[in-house]
Amino acid sequence: MRRGYGLGLRLGVAAGKVSLWRSSRWRAPAWTLLGEAAYVPDDTLHGDFAALGQALAQLLPASEYAGWPLSVVLDDGLARLWQVDMPQGAARLADIEAAAALRFQSLYGDPPSLWHSSSAWDARAPFSCAVPRALLAQLTRVAAARKLALIFITPQFARHWNRWHGALKPGAWFGQLQEDALTLGVRHDGRLRAVRALPVPPDAGHGWLEQMLAREALLQGVPAPALLQLCGAPPAGWLAPAKEFHCQIFSTPDGDGALSPAARLARSGGVA
Repeated sequence: MRRGYGLGLRLGVAAGKVSLWRSSRWRAPAWTLLGEAAYVPDDTLHGDFAALGQALAQLLPASEYAGWPLSVVLDDGLARLWQVDMPQGAARLADIEAAAALRFQSLYGDPPSLWHSSSAWDARAPFSCAVPRALLAQLTRVAAARKLALIFITPQFARHWNRWHGALKPGAWFGQLQEDALTLGVRHDGRLRAVRALPVPPDAGHGWLEQMLAREALLQGVPAPALLQLCGAPPAGWLAPAKEFHCQIFSTPDGDGALSPAARLARSGGVA
């Protein structure tokens, strides 16, 4: 299929389902669903992701999208995010990478060799992200076989953070609400201090949210935020005005509530 100017492919990968969309920067509609496919996920993140590769082959017929750019957004459950304290006297990137590998193994118990990791965001308080090498291998293999230009592969939280962190107001925390999970980007002094994933009960209201943020602030040793800027569709009660704290919707794509989790992943962070 010949690619028009400003068009690209966006793939959302959730546990058990993938969703493929065509994105358009300049012409409406901005998003067009091309197809979704289910697959049987591996029991652990150490499998070969062969079932995912078969699902992607169904969504991407041979030669149909040759030369198109492809961007991939992963469910955060398929990745690992963690903070790395700067080693004392560290002067080289290799020092941070070694500290990140040790921290990863202590947190998750997995050999770092099974994961592809990268550190980014703020050298003063480095954060690292890791994705199973087997997952990356399946995605890159399919992209190469279909002659696609692979632009990025990123977890959803990293995608949202990279898209919106520059617009955060002073003192605000960043949040991502997906299904029944709230992922918090804890900020202090303009820096990202921690990433925390919290389960959200069905009846969670404004009081629950305020208490959870106060608890996380105590755990991290920082002041509780007066503002939470959120990607997602929160319960109406979270938006109720309060003297000490309020929640503001940062980004909610049109029609997001009717989409599958994999489709919401694909559309994370907008077209750009």
